Parts: sequence; C-alpha cells; structure tokens
Amino acid sequence: MIRRFVNVTAAMSLVLALLLGSCGTSGEQNNKVIAHRGAWKTEGLPQNSIASLQHAIALGCYGSEFDVHLTSDDVMVVNHDAGFMGMDIESSTYEQLRAATLPNGEHIPTVEEYLEEGLKQDRTKLILEIKTAPSGTERTLKLTRMAVALVQRLNARDMVEYICFNYEAGKLVHELDPEAEVAYLNGDVPPAEARAAGYTGLDYNIKVYRKNPEWIAEAKKEGMTLNVWTVNKEEDMKEMLDHGMDVITTDEPERLFEVLKSRGE
Repeated sequence: MIRRFVNVTAAMSLVLALLLGSCGTSGEQNNKVIAHRGAWKTEGLPQNSIASLQHAIALGCYGSEFDVHLTSDDVMVVNHDAGFMGMDIESSTYEQLRAATLPNGEHIPTVEEYLEEGLKQDRTKLILEIKTAPSGTERTLKLTRMAVALVQRLNARDMVEYICFNYEAGKLVHELDPEAEVAYLNGDVPPAEARAAGYTGLDYNIKVYRKNPEWIAEAKKEGMTLNVWTVNKEEDMKEMLDHGMDVITTDEPERLFEVLKSRGE
C-alpha cells in the first residue's frame, strides 16, 4: 500500500514537471530551485521523507535539501529537528526511531537509504545539511566524517553538496574532500573569510543579504556560489533573483518554477 502511494505520487509529480517545463533529458538540472526538505508542501508529504525527495526529482529541481543527524548507536538518519516523534535522536537507537512511522507510513530514512534513492538519477543534486549536534562540536565533527565517508563510498561526490551551520564542520568537509561543494549557513562570516576557510559557497538567510548587500558582490568576486533560504513569497523570489542568486531554497518549488518561467529563466 505504501509503495503504491509513493508510485502514484511520483507519477503525478512527473506530469506536473512536464507542465511546468522543468524537465530535461539527462544530466544536471539547469535551474535555480532547491526544494527545502524535499518537495513536500503541495502534496502534503512528510518533510525529509523519501516521497518528498522523489517529488523534488520529478519536478526537476536543481537540488533537494535534507537534514542529517546521528543516533546514539551511530546511524545517520534524515530528519530536521533533533527529535523524532517524541524521541531525542542523539540519545535514541536507530531501532527505537524506526519503531515510529511518518504519516505516509515511511520509517525515518537512514542517510544511506536517502542517498541511494537519490542516486537512481543524475539530474537533481542532493543537498546534505550536517546538523549541529546538541551535545556539541565533537559529535558534529564525527557526523561530518561519517557523512563524507559515506558519500565517497557510494561514489556520490558529483551528486552531493554539503551545507552546515557549524563553521568547523564545513572546514572539515573541505579537508576530507578538497573538491567538495560546501556552503556556510550561519550568516556571520564575510565571503572572503569563508572562502579562505575552504567554503565554496554562501547559503545565508534572506535577512543577511538585505543587511549586508555588499557580500553578494564580494562572494561573486571570490568565485563562490550564492544560495538563500527560505524564500517562499513571490516578491522575495524576484528580489533575490534580481540580486543574482545562483539558487534559491524554498518550500514552494512549484511557485519558484513559475516565477522563473515568467522571467524567461
């Protein structure tokens, strides 16, 4: 029953993608849309679920963002908050978390399951957010090492981009894989400084760019990619596109596709 639901959802998503004119034939997507926690809103799918990833892929998004935590028994799982269904992820085992289900019947995905699903195609990038561990930097860096190792083991380096709030985590990603695309989220470091630390992009909240508009030109001068989160209103999308954002992270990917279409982008 669950599999049938997912298949129907994916089929509907593909039809919508064709109507939006967002699908290419093969290879990386050439658009500015990153689905925040997958494409979940219009279809009422659980955030960070396999179904929301499938929908983002079917829509033809440039990327699908997802959040990564580490369980007490060192299993990497996909969830936004530090808790899942009333359980603290960091102090719970994977089997304990797996006992609960998402509203569509899925279990909490492991990062390996999520990546393997995403790697069935080569068009939508997988935007892996390394979540800051509640217990501190040491565990965050452990998660970082495990995530990079898994991406390398799955030969997924060309399909995965990293983002993080923890500054040291992004520096470690660069140390472990100097060719990795990694963007900083926290919004408290100027572009040149972040670039010198190994970051290849900025992924700042819209308020940060409004407060520091000069950082946009500085980032471009440094050769960094520019992303902005989380942009859901049409007027904000247009504003950020006018500023030359490379990509936009949104809960409303369909709306952003329509805005891009109206601008001929």
